[in-house]
Amino acid sequence: MSRPTIGDVAAAAGVTKATVSHAYSGKRPISVATKQRVFAAAEQLQWVPSSSARALATRRANAVGIILARDPDILASDTFFPAFIAGVESVLARQEVALVMQVVTNRTAEERAYRAMAHGRSDGVILLDLHRSDWRVGFLQDLRIPAVLLGAYDGETSFSRVRTDDATPVKELIAHLRAAGHERIAHVAGPLDYVHSYVRARAYLEETGTPELLREGDFTAGSGRDLTAELLRLPDRPTAIVYANDTMAIAGYSHARAHGLDVPRDLAVAGFDDDHLSGHLSPALTSVFTDPRRRGEVAAERLLADIAGDLHREVTVDCTRLVLRESTAAAAPTTARPLLTKELP
Repeated sequence: MSRPTIGDVAAAAGVTKATVSHAYSGKRPISVATKQRVFAAAEQLQWVPSSSARALATRRANAVGIILARDPDILASDTFFPAFIAGVESVLARQEVALVMQVVTNRTAEERAYRAMAHGRSDGVILLDLHRSDWRVGFLQDLRIPAVLLGAYDGETSFSRVRTDDATPVKELIAHLRAAGHERIAHVAGPLDYVHSYVRARAYLEETGTPELLREGDFTAGSGRDLTAELLRLPDRPTAIVYANDTMAIAGYSHARAHGLDVPRDLAVAGFDDDHLSGHLSPALTSVFTDPRRRGEVAAERLLADIAGDLHREVTVDCTRLVLRESTAAAAPTTARPLLTKELP
């Protein structure tokens, strides 16, 4: 049996093919009764207008885009992205809107990808990994494509912003460690050019007052391990380390334990983002829950509203929460036991 066509729907509803098209596109006024006949005929025949036909009728791509300028290896190890994308997709699926994703490795490729999005590949974009001074904001404004910025971007922009509070959980965590007697508290940050890394590092500095134990990582397990090793070799080593994500925290935690330190008796360890494995470590890892799925939902909802012509807005998502677990449960040691330097077998 052949697939139904727009002509079949028109014949069944007793209207022209143009009327069927207008009923779905909304480009011309159609009476409610006529629309109901068209939709009933389409449902009976199991006919669905193609996405390309809908796009032509509305002059839209019926898609939104996300371009990621990150090393694929970092994406593979960062649990934020799958949950965030799941949140985005849960909103887009209800509207039958597609998600177009592209990973790029340099600025030239990134500019080319955004131009493609603005010239018909998507109706709008979500910007992740915002930089403190981000060239993409002005670039996209010039391209005149709707965009939503995910993060605490403070520069001038006509785009909507979806913010979260990354500073308060860090301050709460430092206060918790201080109450346990820790005075030498280190922080392994993400790249400090990123808005969210900078906000977390600034909160750490505001609470500790010194950059002596601040280190800049890149969110990978390797940087977490290497910077932990560097901190633990200090003559007056830290008794607690706060990491900017759980991937670096788990790597640092593992390095400390492999070299003879007990967590949390000798070293308190905390992460950020609350990886699904963090609560299953032994001892379980203290972290900050950030609900990336909810952030993805809000970003997608905001972008669809902007595409539909709504005025841009700034939205704060109340989703960050400190989760205290066993890795920070012990009191600070009165004397920091040095890292064992013997070679491991």
